[in-house]
Amino acid sequence: MATVTLMWEARAAEGRGAELLEWARAQVLPGPAAPLRRETFRAPRDRVLVMTWWETAEGLGAELPELPDPDAGLITRPVHRWRFESVTCT
Repeated sequence: MATVTLMWEARAAEGRGAELLEWARAQVLPGPAAPLRRETFRAPRDRVLVMTWWETAEGLGAELPELPDPDAGLITRPVHRWRFESVTCT
């Protein structure tokens, strides 16, 4: 089994940072399983970051539920998404 972390990041349109944060917090991930962990962060310039951790046998190629894109008027640019797989340090 592997732990895969999905990272979702968006930058709010001018003056809409609080609204984007609340939108992200309200999103329910589709599917029957919940992530092992989910954290939501805010950053300067009205950026919002959501990270979810999943246990999966398929590693980085696993089909996992992701947050959707918010309405275009809520953000200044396309959402950024990254996937990471935990590795053991020796």
